[in-house]
Order: sequence, then C-alpha cells, then structure tokens
Amino acid sequence: MPEQPVTVAVSTVIFGLREHDGEQALHLPLVQRVREPHLGRWALPGGPLRADESLRDAARRNLADTTGLNPAHLEQLYTFGAVDRGAADRVVSVVYWALVRTEEAALTRDDPHVAWYPAHALPPLAFDHEEIVGWAVKRLKAKLEYTHLSHALLPDEFTLGQLREVHEAILGRRLDPANFRRRVEATGTVAPTGAHQAGVRHRPPALYRSTAREELLT
Repeated sequence: MPEQPVTVAVSTVIFGLREHDGEQALHLPLVQRVREPHLGRWALPGGPLRADESLRDAARRNLADTTGLNPAHLEQLYTFGAVDRGAADRVVSVVYWALVRTEEAALTRDDPHVAWYPAHALPPLAFDHEEIVGWAVKRLKAKLEYTHLSHALLPDEFTLGQLREVHEAILGRRLDPANFRRRVEATGTVAPTGAHQAGVRHRPPALYRSTAREELLT
C-alpha cells in the first residue's frame, strides 16, 4: 500500500466579545469553505504550513489571508492529528488560539465568507473543528483562573464592571460584583486612572488600566 501523504496545517481559534441577546458573549470568526471537502460549511481560519516559515508565522499569515486579523495575543493550543479527520489526505493541524479586543475585531475583512458566531451557538463545522473549539474554550476558562488574560479583551481603560462582564462571558455564569471587585483589587493587576466613564447616568464608574497587559502580548 502506498504511503498516504501528510500535510501540516495551522489553524487558529480567535476569541472576542460581541453582544448577543443583549449581553456580552464570547464569539469567534469562522470562514466558509468554497471548495470540497465540506463545501459551504464553516471552518476555523487556517491553511497549510509553508516550508520556509515557523508555525507562529504561518498562523499569523493564514489569519491575515483569511480574516485580515493580526491578534496581539497568540499562543499554541494543541496538535490534532487523528488519522481520519474528514479530509481525503492525512492532515495534522497545529492549532493556535488568540484574543482580540473589540477594536481589533472590527478590522475583520468585509467578506461574505467570513462571519463571527457565538461560541455557544456555532453552525455545523467542517472536519473536527467543533472539537477543536471545545478544547480552546476549556483552555480559556482554565487560564482565567490563574492568569490575567481577560485584560487582553479590554480597551486600554475599562471599568471593573466591564472586566467582570468579560469573566462572565467566558465562564457562562454571573459573578457577585462585590466579591469580584475585592478579588481583582487584591491581585494588584489593575490601577485607577483617576478618570471616570463618560456618558452614563447616575454616578459614573471609575476607569482602570491593566498593569499586567505586557505579559499577555506574547
């Protein structure tokens, strides 16, 4: 039996926050396939690895080519290499995951074959991409417990209420505002800017900045 050719591909799960049913919810961009296999199905942005590029460079190139995005936060998730992953040839996929702020997500290419979907309400996906998204969501939730990656989804200045909304969107549950505030302030990873949020009724909330953002830009 002749050896089956093996292709190495690089794909990325990109997370951002968008409104869904009146609340902030975790979303990710998908690319609609324009050829077989899985013609018409939605898939994670990605493509084959070139011989002259690193895995990280391939992830960034494929993201730029398919979605127009260039996330500041990008890290490797896992390698998926089951023998039968729904393609004619053997494909081993090295998967990255990324976080983008709202203003970064707004730079997504204007293309009918690129669309953002809520992570909890995805359309049928090509290949094993539903499993891959599941792995990425689990990793995101786990890292929320011992890192400050939630800051990577926020603008330079934010309220503690907005930070809490990020955690709620990722965890999928409500958090007590007072307990959350005490926990965040105890970490020393946010600092008051001295300014307050404009354009709100009643007492405007204080604005903060992240003191841990640099560690996320890797």
